[in-house]
Amino acid sequence: MDVAQVLIDGKWRAADAEGTFHAENPATGQALPLEFPTSRWSDADSALAAATKAAAELRNVEPAKIAAFLEAYAANIEAAAPAIIAAAAEETALPVTPRLKDVELPRTTNQLRQAAAAASEESWRHATLDLEKNIRSCFAPVGPVVVFGPNNFPFAFNGVSGGDFAAAIAAGNPVIAKAHPLHPNTTRLLAEQALKAVEQAGLPPATVQLIYNVSNENGLKLVSDPRVGAIGFTGSRNAGLSLRRAAEEAGKSIFLEMSSINPVIFLPGALAERSEQLATELVDSCLAGAGQFCTSPNLFLAFETPQTEPFLAQIAKSFTERPSQPLLSAAGRKQLHQGVTALAAAGADLVTGGEMVPGDGYRYANTLLRTTAAAFLAAPHDLQREIFGNATLAVVVKNQEELESILRLLEGNLTGSVYSAKSGADDALYDATGALLREKVGRLLNDKMPTGVAVSPAMNHGGPFPSTANPRVTSVGIPTSIVRFAKLECYDAVRPERLPAILKDTITNPATWRSINGTLVKG
Repeated sequence: MDVAQVLIDGKWRAADAEGTFHAENPATGQALPLEFPTSRWSDADSALAAATKAAAELRNVEPAKIAAFLEAYAANIEAAAPAIIAAAAEETALPVTPRLKDVELPRTTNQLRQAAAAASEESWRHATLDLEKNIRSCFAPVGPVVVFGPNNFPFAFNGVSGGDFAAAIAAGNPVIAKAHPLHPNTTRLLAEQALKAVEQAGLPPATVQLIYNVSNENGLKLVSDPRVGAIGFTGSRNAGLSLRRAAEEAGKSIFLEMSSINPVIFLPGALAERSEQLATELVDSCLAGAGQFCTSPNLFLAFETPQTEPFLAQIAKSFTERPSQPLLSAAGRKQLHQGVTALAAAGADLVTGGEMVPGDGYRYANTLLRTTAAAFLAAPHDLQREIFGNATLAVVVKNQEELESILRLLEGNLTGSVYSAKSGADDALYDATGALLREKVGRLLNDKMPTGVAVSPAMNHGGPFPSTANPRVTSVGIPTSIVRFAKLECYDAVRPERLPAILKDTITNPATWRSINGTLVKG
């Protein structure tokens, strides 16, 4: 069978390959028939040359055209949905319904349409005018953006369709997508629809390009190339930090989403009121997608109360009774087992699970571990490691002092949740707990599990290191996420006819500007 072609400068062509690979079906463990290339540097070099040309052309493209591309792409995905969903289900073993068809694909097209609206409306550019001094500034495209997609969201975070892609395109940048090798065919099918939309909207051919895989050496070379404007990455901490070192040494902006244990705290009054309900909510959250969410709770803390042991017993029973779902890869299952083993070695007790499930595919027993606050405080680094999969650690705390001591030692996370009594019995404790947790997480939740990440302008899908490399930005939430792939440009005494269109329209569109201390701000 022929090797899949890469997409470079608007054309599908044979890769300059140094090797090939096959994706696998995680439900069976069998290799899939399609063969994909691992590109040599020449493919990346060609993509960068084409992207550089496209970036210059895109600077002169009106926002409506970029919005038209994003709208057309969303519609194209919907029209081709059956084939795209079938490929994703085969490569990831994620269920067609509700996950892929009813949740993730609509989320992806909605995200693209929100990006289209933001591209047209341009508030993300933060245009600012000081008319007295004749100084004007706005955000503008940063140049070619390289996007590395993760393994766990084949649509919504895909390098050629996800949030980083949508934000980079909305800012007027061309994107070079590096597919994740666990779902290359899904990415290929999405890229076909993206190229069709590029042609429909009349954008430069290299607005969207796709390379399936490169060596680690060439990946580092890619992110540090002078032609790159910025990089978006979602994946493991080790890979992310390696890319960050290369990018930052070259002076490149790189935005990373890496690791998070997403602590969930159950206060005493909440357990007294509704412990059975909370146990069910936690189990649902921990086991959703076989725990392969960046916001899956890897750690939860519960006060020692009369309800605590029944609460933990209910969780253990549910973990034991619910069938384990396929993990995304053999390597992922191996890393999960290594993580569980490391937690046990650090002092956690295995309650249930902790072993690979025999049979076809890559399954691991739903795993619950537990420990005490004293044990956690004795080994905080080892007991707060991320476990990407269907496993979680319970920590039982005796009092507020123990809880606060643990919270002060937590690393940065994407999310943190606190469950409190509806009666108000936990209010004082919540105030103290929430204040500490607020400093450790990007998104603070109350009486809600963290696994859903809404595509909303108010969303923050980011957080302190090591959950991300930059706590000031979010990878979800348009228009805020767009500014990651932009640079601030200032025009001092530049003649009006030489200014970008957005900095000219104080006369033609005065209602769109507001004055702040004599300075005009658009939006």
